[in-house]
Amino acid sequence: MQYKTIALELLQQRTELHEHLRLTRRLLPTMETCALQLKQSHEAWMATLAQSHPGSDPSQVSSEALELALKELEDRLPGVSPRAEAEPLSLDAAMAFTRKASPKK
Repeated sequence: MQYKTIALELLQQRTELHEHLRLTRRLLPTMETCALQLKQSHEAWMATLAQSHPGSDPSQVSSEALELALKELEDRLPGVSPRAEAEPLSLDAAMAFTRKASPKK
């Protein structure tokens, strides 16, 4: 799984945040943190879904788990809602996101 690629894509979709992180040399560490959180969330969702749907196709469970993990990550990133995109993105908001505890298993 290419969690870093996915995390970078999500950051690139938020152009102001991406540019600010790039200019302040925080893009790489933020992307790596996002990727780690995505991986941990994906694994936690896979375990949860496998327990609640025993006998399901593992690739289907993995796909569904990744969708849920992506949604969680997108919801935590600044600039997801139209209202938030209209407001300037702050480095503080991005850093607060990177410091959040990863999802519990």
